[in-house]
Amino acid sequence: MFHPDGETWRFSFRVSPHTRIGMVRTPLDVAPTAHQVSLKEIQVIEIFQNIQSQLNGTPHLLRLGRLFSETVLIEICGEEIYLGFDKGRLIEVTPGPSRKTPWRFAFRTDAEALQKFWQPIPEAGFHDIFGLVKIGRGRIDGDILCLVKNLRFFKDVMALARPSKELAA
Repeated sequence: MFHPDGETWRFSFRVSPHTRIGMVRTPLDVAPTAHQVSLKEIQVIEIFQNIQSQLNGTPHLLRLGRLFSETVLIEICGEEIYLGFDKGRLIEVTPGPSRKTPWRFAFRTDAEALQKFWQPIPEAGFHDIFGLVKIGRGRIDGDILCLVKNLRFFKDVMALARPSKELAA
């Protein structure tokens, strides 16, 4: 509950006696009530919408993902984007955050690492989602088995944003 105290605000809450040190959320950790879409997030959403159109024109990826009907969380520098797949097709790209949207697995990274991942010929460590995890620039959470079952499909979908190698030369 917030209490006015002059011109400053303070956050008051009760801590359960069973709470361990480090488990208490400070007011800065609480999710904002109104979500403002940043310019960087709009650009990333446009990239994923471009991936959506490219995926519909790639029959071999649609065949690989024909059994994949899940929602995936992509988190870039704390900005959440939900990718909804249905039988291998990317049907929706939804900006977050949303505590109501269930997701099967999450891929979390920073914007700089994702830009390096999407280069035509990425550097070592930035060539693969597991490469990003290995060098400490990415994290995968959730149902890893679902990711591994559809690994080639998901990795190829994420790589669709890379410009072709002929354009890079």
